[in-house]
Amino acid sequence: MRNHSKILLIYTGGTIGMIKDFETGALRPFNFDELLHSIPELKLLDHEIETVSFEEPMDSSNMNPEYYKEIATIIEENYEIYDGFVVLHGSDTMSYSASALSFMFENLSKPIIYTGSQLPIGDLRTDAKENLITSIQLAGLKKNGKNVIAEVGLYFEYKLYRANRTTKINAEHFQAFNSLNYPALAESGVHLEVNEPMLKKANRRKKLIVHKELDNNIMILKLFPGINENIIHQLISTKGLKGIIMETYGSGNACDEDWFINLLQEAMENGIFIVNVTQCIGGSVVMGHYATSTRLEKIGVISGKDITTESAVAKMMYLLPKELSPKVFKTIFETSLRGEML
Repeated sequence: MRNHSKILLIYTGGTIGMIKDFETGALRPFNFDELLHSIPELKLLDHEIETVSFEEPMDSSNMNPEYYKEIATIIEENYEIYDGFVVLHGSDTMSYSASALSFMFENLSKPIIYTGSQLPIGDLRTDAKENLITSIQLAGLKKNGKNVIAEVGLYFEYKLYRANRTTKINAEHFQAFNSLNYPALAESGVHLEVNEPMLKKANRRKKLIVHKELDNNIMILKLFPGINENIIHQLISTKGLKGIIMETYGSGNACDEDWFINLLQEAMENGIFIVNVTQCIGGSVVMGHYATSTRLEKIGVISGKDITTESAVAKMMYLLPKELSPKVFKTIFETSLRGEML
């Protein structure tokens, strides 16, 4: 499954793009024009690699929908020229960004692989080189002349995941990401093993559509025992609020006292969409399974099923501009669009 491919490397910022000045010990931005010189191992890949960088590389903590659109535009403008794309991105918000791209690209038939690192590319023990090399290798995989991967993926520490299934789970370990509800798409060991049955199948007859309208008038409401009625009232009364990702307990359970249910119902009557996702990093929302989620189901709260919070945020940003009726919005949100939920 290895053929010559043309890969575009997109550097947005993050730890992977830093290199240590061994005289001063300070970190400075890596010059991606010297990529092949600095990482000679890339010459062993049977791929043509070109690079493009954000004008001002940024920490991923400063990422927002405008930058998602910038990444999407770079890929859209180069879509016919390259076989695959690798996006270098800070790890802290990578799952949010990569999830957003998965919804923005409809009918994707080429790989968009996000990667980064926990240590700078010039560090002696860096994880950057392996992450970068294997991401390029995955983006260039072909079988019978066609791309093996045709979705947005996230590669970190020997595993490729479906991007909209990932969550960052560790700030210090090299294995920074996991996908508890969906298996890895590929694993790098002595051999590069691709889990082909789990890959999203491309419909190459359909034309690529890039959705660049995103609406970020949303909030994440994480419940905790004893959460204050007045605080919730203030939050959901925020001017311009259109959607709430509500992180509940276990399989979608929440306080079922009248004041709480009434506040949610009032918000929904005011046109605010509410999606129920679990605080657990694995498992699924099953409203009605326990009594404490029955009332949520009855008032029409949307089930996020086994979607991650990151993906739920991205999906809501993607759906809000489409001005759907509450019933249609609920139906579409509860349907898998890009393999983000079962």
